[in-house]
Amino acid sequence: MRAGSDLFRLRDPARAAGLSRVLRRLAPERPVKIVHVCGTHEAAIAEHGLRSLLPDGVDVYEGPGCPVCVTSTADINLAVALALEKGAILCTFGDMLRVPGTELTLEEARAHGADVRVVLSAADAVRIARENPRREVVFFAVGFETTAPGTAAVLLDGPPDNFSVLCSHKLIPPALEALLRENTEVDGFLAPGHVSTIIGADAYRELAGKFHVPVVVGGFEPLDVLFAIALILRQLGEGRAEVENAYPRAVRPEGNVRAKRIMAEAFRVVDAVWRGIGTIPASGLELGEGFTRYNAREKFELEARTGDEEPPGCRCPEIIMAKAVPTDCPLFGTACTPLSPVGPCMVGVEGACSIWYRYGERPVL
Repeated sequence: MRAGSDLFRLRDPARAAGLSRVLRRLAPERPVKIVHVCGTHEAAIAEHGLRSLLPDGVDVYEGPGCPVCVTSTADINLAVALALEKGAILCTFGDMLRVPGTELTLEEARAHGADVRVVLSAADAVRIARENPRREVVFFAVGFETTAPGTAAVLLDGPPDNFSVLCSHKLIPPALEALLRENTEVDGFLAPGHVSTIIGADAYRELAGKFHVPVVVGGFEPLDVLFAIALILRQLGEGRAEVENAYPRAVRPEGNVRAKRIMAEAFRVVDAVWRGIGTIPASGLELGEGFTRYNAREKFELEARTGDEEPPGCRCPEIIMAKAVPTDCPLFGTACTPLSPVGPCMVGVEGACSIWYRYGERPVL
């Protein structure tokens, strides 16, 4: 088989049907709830209809896997204030523009005259700062361990003095622990492939041992996902709770050592507020002591204004905590759509509601 056909091997319907038969053999007689924390996993599952291949009683939910969805209203309010009140050029990823704050989204702030710009990376924001030396430029840094190294790299590279960072990076392993403490029905985790390329498969070993829960790192092609679920079911059948790497072509046990090193140099670990969950200890990143001059919170001396994290009638908090699915929400597809989102899960492309709306994924769970 030609090397270029590898992608099609991972989407082969015959192999998928074979894995579906394996899943039926491995499935316990009791109900099983598997949770993943990655919007790309949910998109793959929904786009390819993978839930239709799962045995009865085996359900897969998306947990807090959308960084846009879990960004707190306090951080969004700060970003709006930096752009509107302080007159800074506010740079961030496109998904963040429509996430509701207490009063305004960043998109609405831009309509009120704020200079809010969409960038693809922290490096783009640094470039804008160099091109506008008389303006303050703030990069609103969101995302998990996948995007944090990019922010760390520009900080270590010596950005200009008119550049700063509003840091809202978050860490996945503490969120998994918080989910287990609040949701005892979780039988196994499909660990995120992108994050795991950075932190490594070994990062989940303490969690698996502490809570006796299987954790399998999976890729994003249909056969990747089905294979990872098969490994979880096999562990449950054998009474094991271990970490297995079903994505070895991208994930190493130790992860990306260099990326982890630069993150440790640029950031310190702090408690963080996750929208829909609350404060999770040691689950966020803030700029380290040597980078205080680039810390937008310190530089502009703004106090965070908290707000309502739960819009009336919206079930995003339960969806983020893997206690509900989008179609459980009475607003889904009616009052809440991608064009008029009520909650954050309909805004981010990795949010469960946005994905289900886009692909028509409405299984009976």
